[in-house]
Amino acid sequence: MVKTIEWKNNQVVMIDQRKLPQQETYVLCSDYRQVIRAIKEMVIRGAPAIGIAAAMGLALGAQKIRTLDFETFKSRFDRICGEMSQARPTAVNLFWAIQRMKKVVEEKALQNVVTLKKNLIREARTMLSEDIETNKRMGRQGQRVLPKKATVLTHCNAGALATGGYGTALGVIRAAREAGKTIQVVADETRPFLQGARLTAWELAKDHIPVTLITDNMAGYLMGKGMIDAVIVGADRIAANGDTANKIGTYSVAILAKEHGIPFYVAAPLSTIDAQIKSGEAIPIEERAEREVTHLGGKKVAASGISVLNPAFDVTPHSYISGILTEKGILRAPYSQSIARALKGNKP
Repeated sequence: MVKTIEWKNNQVVMIDQRKLPQQETYVLCSDYRQVIRAIKEMVIRGAPAIGIAAAMGLALGAQKIRTLDFETFKSRFDRICGEMSQARPTAVNLFWAIQRMKKVVEEKALQNVVTLKKNLIREARTMLSEDIETNKRMGRQGQRVLPKKATVLTHCNAGALATGGYGTALGVIRAAREAGKTIQVVADETRPFLQGARLTAWELAKDHIPVTLITDNMAGYLMGKGMIDAVIVGADRIAANGDTANKIGTYSVAILAKEHGIPFYVAAPLSTIDAQIKSGEAIPIEERAEREVTHLGGKKVAASGISVLNPAFDVTPHSYISGILTEKGILRAPYSQSIARALKGNKP
């Protein structure tokens, strides 16, 4: 399975997802600002992976703080955290990771700065290993919703590339196959950044999982022909009521699924739930560069002098979601209740 990100020789190493599938190359970051740039420029993407990258970036930044005084160290570290928080606004895992790293500093205030720096590296690496294990638990829990034989449609990339490893939506598919089920995948291309075409299809083919690529506007046709049994997508932020932000186009797929009586599932770790946000209306939506829409493979495909909208995400209302697949089980409506129970540590 592809390795998305790792800490190696005091550097953050991540596969460059912009160049897949044509080139399998890696970016080495030795400074936290390089990690911020990698997140902004989509070298690494996917909410869980962004969270891990942020944690490792903060650990990198901490190593470069030249002081032995704790208060001075904390002040500079907080400033680095502030810069990291500006990397991308929608994925809540970014902010979850920042708070977790801040907590390490606050709880270890009595330790010397040298030891604290080591603890930050350890915490970031722990978050990576925890994410992989969380995804595997999520997969084992979530695969129960799939029959023994099914064709699953997915949108964007919610696989190993979007996480520390194994994946969320694709983790469910991997777990289903490990359980002996016959699963095929239909992958939306996911315009404008083509995560489905470039990443999901590549990742599944690499793992010898049958995958068929379609353009985004073909999903309704396939559903109408009875060719889709379930939809599973990932998430970048889930509100307390279950409203879910995911890659642009997810909302359209959810509407189509409901119209055709097809179950629509969201696979995400509990860290993707933002209990402070009551509904999807309050989720910030990132607006990305016009060039992503007007150009394809570096070549201009749109007319000059036109206006462009490029929201990176949309929000699917909870009423369209059949279940939220998490490491603690499958959350069902009413989501405000099942989410609250799950976050308290009880069974959903």
